Amino acid sequence: MNLILKSFVIHKIIIATDADVDGSHIRTLLLTLFYRYYKPVIESGYLYIALPPLFRIQKGKSISYAYTEEEKDKMVGDGEGYNIQRYKGLGEMNPDQLWETTMDPGNRLLKRVDIEESEEADKIFETLMGKEVEPRRIFIQTHAKNVQNLDV
Repeated sequence: MNLILKSFVIHKIIIATDADVDGSHIRTLLLTLFYRYYKPVIESGYLYIALPPLFRIQKGKSISYAYTEEEKDKMVGDGEGYNIQRYKGLGEMNPDQLWETTMDPGNRLLKRVDIEESEEADKIFETLMGKEVEPRRIFIQTHAKNVQNLDV
């Protein structure tokens, strides 16, 4: 399937959300939208997720990026001499940082969405946001003890 928009053929739609918990929620909503109403886009392999970094790590003139807490911890070890910046969102990046990490086709990390991921997003969305209270209660009770990174 080709998605045609004013004589442009689109072969890549990229969902770019913040790397934090709020961005994850928005990504789930967008995946649910595509799964429910634009499934051929996913089936054709045209839907991607941009993977922006969560941290900018600088030591001297050397700059690197970490995409998870665990990756940051491995990179900095004891943490001495490092300048660590945590991005709460894409809007906190300078335009050149956003280009370098998330937009530049030569550097960015993209993950192609497959139908199983979309099905899972749809299921989670329906459980947590649907009209039925009981599945939501069961989900929260089942998973509450496993929460590690609560962003309140």
